[in-house]
Amino acid sequence: MTTDQISQFEKKIIIRNIEREDFDNIIALQNICFPNMSPWKLDQLESHIRTFPDGQICVELDGNIIGSCSSLIVNFDDYLEQHTYSEITDKGYIRNHNPRGGNLYGMEVMVHPDFRRMKIGRRLYEARKRLAEQLNLKSIIVGGRIPGYHNYSDKLSPRAYAEEVLQQNIYDPVLTFQMMNGFTLKRIISNYLSDDVDSENFAALLEWNNIEYKPSINKTLYKMSFPVRICVVQYMMKKIDSFEEFANQCEHYVDVASDYKSDFAVFPENFTMQLLSFLDERSPSLAVRKLTTYTTNYVELFSELAVKYNVNIVGGSHFVENNNRIYNVAHLFRRDGSIEQQYKLHISPNERKWWGINGGNSLGVFDTDCGKISIQLSSDIEYPELSRIVAEEGAQIIFVPFCAEDRQTFLRVKYCAQARAIENQVFIVTAGTVGNLTHVDNIDVQYAQSGIYTPADFSFSRDGIAGECSENTETVIMAEVDMETLERYRKSNDALSLKDRRTDIYSLQIRT
Repeated sequence: MTTDQISQFEKKIIIRNIEREDFDNIIALQNICFPNMSPWKLDQLESHIRTFPDGQICVELDGNIIGSCSSLIVNFDDYLEQHTYSEITDKGYIRNHNPRGGNLYGMEVMVHPDFRRMKIGRRLYEARKRLAEQLNLKSIIVGGRIPGYHNYSDKLSPRAYAEEVLQQNIYDPVLTFQMMNGFTLKRIISNYLSDDVDSENFAALLEWNNIEYKPSINKTLYKMSFPVRICVVQYMMKKIDSFEEFANQCEHYVDVASDYKSDFAVFPENFTMQLLSFLDERSPSLAVRKLTTYTTNYVELFSELAVKYNVNIVGGSHFVENNNRIYNVAHLFRRDGSIEQQYKLHISPNERKWWGINGGNSLGVFDTDCGKISIQLSSDIEYPELSRIVAEEGAQIIFVPFCAEDRQTFLRVKYCAQARAIENQVFIVTAGTVGNLTHVDNIDVQYAQSGIYTPADFSFSRDGIAGECSENTETVIMAEVDMETLERYRKSNDALSLKDRRTDIYSLQIRT
């Protein structure tokens, strides 16, 4: 699949600050989300972006605004605990915004009803959290509506209702969501918002504390850590009867990764060959060409999953056909909807003999919201030049989807991955297949122990292993790697295998 062909499946999701030309769309969205409440006035929105533009954020999908949030900075101690919405927002004009304040106050979050299962609200909350960290604010405070309360007000007090929601005995669309995003309940506010009939004018005062807040540093960002959570899928190759069954299995694992707030979900090399179990073609060369007809389905599936579940997906690899040639191609599906491809460079004798696979000719380093990454399929990690090249271009994580039929093949991948992590001061993530496909020729058995590997030094995990799956078991493993720790380590005086290379006596070049 060419770049032009694959671009039709990209979802252009952007998180950005609200601009003046967005005002009409923001008001229209507010009327849809809160039909019984008064929307913003144009002069209020103008005051928002004039007073505190960084606090006004929206989510744009394919050119349409589908969500937004508004905030201001206050010293919360300056307000009474039983404040009203009008008081703390200056009647919606935020002229009381205090750049020297210590708390970010959330005025509003709204998501279009048609997009409420795509983690849009979580993205907006994460954007607020990043803003609080960047501005070195103590916390984020919100007066959260409790729109489900009117259904229980005849038998529960607002406090009792909130406690039932906290115990997950009652679902409240606002309070439950805020708890899931790390907010804690401080108290109940009465007479908070006069036109909030569903909440009967009550609100829950909630707070998210910025653990990176530095009292001694005044409004200056000093980031101590940048954790990136990775979910590795050790995928079971077993017979299936349809593409829909394959899609359900994949969505299950992406959902698991999202539930644990992973930044990346990683699938193995060649795992889409599971589709051959229902394609009824015994000849390997013909079977692989049948498999390429599912390229569109594969790309569309994972592109939608990445956006829906707000997870960057390294989608293993899939065989694609370009100009009558077959390639083994890894795909990066970013959670903002964009897609990248990395062709396998070093083709194994088995791939060449049975499947007629051709090698690619370029090696990429891709920007993500978690830093720069590279992808090397299986045997590519066994060639140290590749990892050195991408490390010099800034890659911090190298993902290695692999497929191994025996322990010896697997160990080559594992040991080379660990060596590359040490040599280049990068994190290496491997993901392999297990099980077997009894109905498919030349996919005999699988052997894997997927893992997340670090440099070997005091700053990192013991033995240089952040996490490892059990061998030959269908499972996932999750671990966090710290990009800030990696950057500090690269600049330390302890081990400088990347910085202290003797380029005066040797060099590495890519032929163009």
